[in-house]
Amino acid sequence: MPEPASVTKPAAPYVQRGPVNLRVLGTSVTLLESIRQRAREDLGIRLTFEVLDGVAAQRAGVLAPNSFDIYDQWFHNVDFVWPANAIQPIDIARITHWDQINDLPKTGRLTAHAPLGAGSNPVDRLYVQPDGSLGARPSERITMLPVSHNADSFGYRLDMLPEGLSPDRESWGWLLDPRWRGMVSLQNDSAIGAIDAAMAAQARGLVDFEDLGNLSVAEIDSLIDCLIELKRQQHFRAFWSNQDQASSDMVRGRVGIESLWSPAMTDLKQRQIKVRMASPQEGYRAWYGGISISRHVEGRTLDAAYDYLNWWLSGWPGAVMARQGYYSSTPELTRHHLSPAEWDYWYAGKPASEDLAGPSGYSGMIHRGEIRDGGDYQTRMSRIAVWNTVMDEHNYLVRRWNDFMSA
Repeated sequence: MPEPASVTKPAAPYVQRGPVNLRVLGTSVTLLESIRQRAREDLGIRLTFEVLDGVAAQRAGVLAPNSFDIYDQWFHNVDFVWPANAIQPIDIARITHWDQINDLPKTGRLTAHAPLGAGSNPVDRLYVQPDGSLGARPSERITMLPVSHNADSFGYRLDMLPEGLSPDRESWGWLLDPRWRGMVSLQNDSAIGAIDAAMAAQARGLVDFEDLGNLSVAEIDSLIDCLIELKRQQHFRAFWSNQDQASSDMVRGRVGIESLWSPAMTDLKQRQIKVRMASPQEGYRAWYGGISISRHVEGRTLDAAYDYLNWWLSGWPGAVMARQGYYSSTPELTRHHLSPAEWDYWYAGKPASEDLAGPSGYSGMIHRGEIRDGGDYQTRMSRIAVWNTVMDEHNYLVRRWNDFMSA
């Protein structure tokens, strides 16, 4: 029997779809509050940043993939999170600015004649092969979107430079030079601090390595035994786990030379500490940071994740990274968001034509006439001696590094 005309069926319930919340796991290298706020405004999504130190972020990336949507760390960490099935392949077809990413992460070198560098070169773990393995052969899927990178070394206070050492002949060996005894600090992460120590030991002629990026058990033993002996001689003053500590130790004069990252360097400059980032004659230790998507992400959250990845390549985030001393994988897009003076200083290796601000907006961080330590982008990133790496004997290295830390 037909229903009376006055009776209407209830409409389907209205479901209000609020903005997606992306949970981002990473480190203080890229998870800045200014980044979170701007991405939220530009993309219309909610963002939650979980900022951990490198070791803790890596551990969470492997053991708790359901606790995050975006994994933001470094390419050598792919060696942990990919075998653990913690991240999913990224579809290159959904990356808007893929063609603007330069050759460094895609081929392993910035120029045809630049050294590839030992260790975990990003290209070797960039592309997902048809059988699920990783390699340098281009494919349609990648493990991690290349974002930020840099060439690292060590920093030292010019007013504490021992007699007989010259900025014109900087060497990794300075970290273990007895003239710096009692004033040295190393990064305490075994995967990074050990490479710095190995570079220093080899430069000093204390230990020789066949492959700096992949030490054997015997070579690890030789390195750690050497470091323990130096520690007993009170050569090392401190070991830092975060950049605030590294900066604070140098400001207070407890440390005169140490493994150093660019944000700590910018902080020291803001504090008017006369510090120089070394350009070691042996070459740099390089790293490449990127963004991966957790294995569980799908639907609207996956769409938001790709929006976030594409936003990171769009230029504005790269400018924020530049003011910290980092480079972007899309430098030409970044250039549009830097003033000519900023581009000339951070990328072109030219003297600053005016006082430049740092990431916090402090206008006196870079003084007019100042030149970036190490020169222009191509020069710095073409002198890579070793990449941050995961060695075949990583677990053994960690155990022996802990022996050194506790000695």
